[in-house]
Amino acid sequence: MQEPYEDALAAARAELEKARALLQQDISEYPHPISGCDYQYVRLISDRTRIANCLHALDNQPFVATPRVLEPAG
Repeated sequence: MQEPYEDALAAARAELEKARALLQQDISEYPHPISGCDYQYVRLISDRTRIANCLHALDNQPFVATPRVLEPAG
């Protein structure tokens, strides 16, 4: 059985994938930018990187250190 938070993570991933596809379409339809002075194009590229970083974070399992011997709290 899947935990409720896992459903939320799956929904977040699906929305990020949707955003990535829409953004890629915008980038592919964008006219050739003028180097160094096209703020909108730079913003699209920046957002693409942000989305990729979010997807990467969802895909990776962080290292969580645990003690070798579990000791009762107290």
